[in-house]
Amino acid sequence: MRVALGLEYRGFDYCGWQTQPSGCSVQDRVESAIAKFLGMAVNVTCAGRTDAGVHATAQVVHLDTDIERDAQSWVRGVNAFLPDDIRIVWGQPIAAEYAGEFHARFSARSRTYRYLLLNDAVDVGIERGLVGWFHAPLDVAAMSAASEQLLGEHDFSVFRSSDCQAKTPIKTIYALDIAKQGKTIVLTIRANAFLHHMVRNIVGSLVYIGARRQDVNWLGELLVSRDRALAAPTFAADGLYLAAVEYDPKFALPAFRDRVRC
Repeated sequence: MRVALGLEYRGFDYCGWQTQPSGCSVQDRVESAIAKFLGMAVNVTCAGRTDAGVHATAQVVHLDTDIERDAQSWVRGVNAFLPDDIRIVWGQPIAAEYAGEFHARFSARSRTYRYLLLNDAVDVGIERGLVGWFHAPLDVAAMSAASEQLLGEHDFSVFRSSDCQAKTPIKTIYALDIAKQGKTIVLTIRANAFLHHMVRNIVGSLVYIGARRQDVNWLGELLVSRDRALAAPTFAADGLYLAAVEYDPKFALPAFRDRVRC
């Protein structure tokens, strides 16, 4: 039986999603909790491997097991063994006719990331680790205008980490929205897939434009160059959230909790 689980977690106490020999990752904690719940070792596969310090409000994983549990048992049972900053939000055994077809990573049609950026002269206090920060006023209109150059299919090598293991730098961005909520700028980006550090590198370059260090056309020039050294530095992980993963409705996955910002 293939089971899908929906997770949320606060990432700044972990070394990222992917399992590590030291056991410091979110995956390590999740697999350990499921093993205690089921009484046997398991491996889980996720929709998107978040980096160290990155959060998730809508991570999806799957696992295979012969042990049957109802949907609510997957939530309460696994959560009993998880730390307070990781939670199973829903559990869903995949219908038998689709069990061999569903894959948390490869069945995903799109992924959405959201970046929360406090734009204020005073650094983050109570939300430390949960939002990014930039001190100087940012021109949100200029950032929005510049972001339109990223829509569609492109070679995103200029925003690709040197450690990226993706087979191709060509990805498709379906939507990129930038909105101001009080002193917080919310950047939401949906694509078929993302390169390592791609969102944080895009955020860094948009901040350069918003701060008037570069003009609106600069993003288009960066894309053509494909040279990572020409773009802005990678922005902090603090404000980045995996906010949605889209699948075919036939898999009948439950909805995640509604969020005000992230």
